[in-house]
Amino acid sequence: MQGLVPRDERELGVDLAADRLSYLVLSFGLLGIVAWRSFANGEAPWDLLALVIVGGLVGTLYRAGRGAVSGRWLLPGFVAIGIALVVALVVGLGLRR
Repeated sequence: MQGLVPRDERELGVDLAADRLSYLVLSFGLLGIVAWRSFANGEAPWDLLALVIVGGLVGTLYRAGRGAVSGRWLLPGFVAIGIALVVALVVGLGLRR
């Protein structure tokens, strides 16, 4: 479905770049709030952390569904997941003490 005003490739590229930047700001902002609530307030902000994880998962599944995930993507993806699990374990054990 086309919009009311036809758009050129430059506008679409700018929109994609803007959405990418917005996602990064929101994700890292939420991670900062999660870190603050965890370390400064001693809370377990799993609701906000779940938003970050689900947001990344939705984007990844969309790319995989469109066939945009290559073999070169798998190694960095699994390394990032491994690092995230280790950090989650360290933070989780640190909060229990």
